Amino acid sequence: MNPDNIIYRAAVWIVPLVIAIVFHEVAHGWVARFLGDPTAAEQKRLSFNPIRHVDPIGTVVLPLSLAVAGAPVFGWAKPVPVVSRRLRNPRVGMMLVALAGPGMNILLATVGAIGLGLVFGVSDGITGAARFAADMLFSFVVVNVFLALFNLLPLPPFDGGHVVEGLLPRPLAREYAKIGRYGFLLLLGLLVVLPMLVPSANIVQRVVAPPAEAVTGWFMALAQAIA
Repeated sequence: MNPDNIIYRAAVWIVPLVIAIVFHEVAHGWVARFLGDPTAAEQKRLSFNPIRHVDPIGTVVLPLSLAVAGAPVFGWAKPVPVVSRRLRNPRVGMMLVALAGPGMNILLATVGAIGLGLVFGVSDGITGAARFAADMLFSFVVVNVFLALFNLLPLPPFDGGHVVEGLLPRPLAREYAKIGRYGFLLLLGLLVVLPMLVPSANIVQRVVAPPAEAVTGWFMALAQAIA
């Protein structure tokens, strides 16, 4: 299949994205349960069935639109429910739960880089099925690195926002947490509205993309070393 084909491009990017966001959310739930909060398990969200985690806009419409447009693909899933008061140590627990998602994505990127190196190592030529596997594994690394760093932005509703909240003194943390009520509007404003109004203030291109490219480069070096 032609790599420029829309179906090929969508498959190469959306399949890795769905896997990345499902594992990201399940990791939150795993750590929450380990630290005392079984809410995600009770609501059947510790599942790798993508349907349980699909957000119609963030998991389907936005990634598909970006893939068709040839733009960098990203998205999000329905957040796994975590009840902080059920954690044994709510402040520290919420920070660890928040970091679990990006940590899982870095682990997955490592697995993807190893897989990419193996594909290059065992293939005489990167054509046909090997080309498809290599493209998908490369996308898998890129998507997971981007999701990890994107979610570490220090603002609610991102995982980085929960880390900041846990580090702030309690009175400031309570005020800071209130920003999360407007999470979707904040996300829309940062990703769509602000870049349209002030192109130089594109958060993705200015803040997330440079370190994501650097980290992706490290994983590509790992793949080359394995090959």
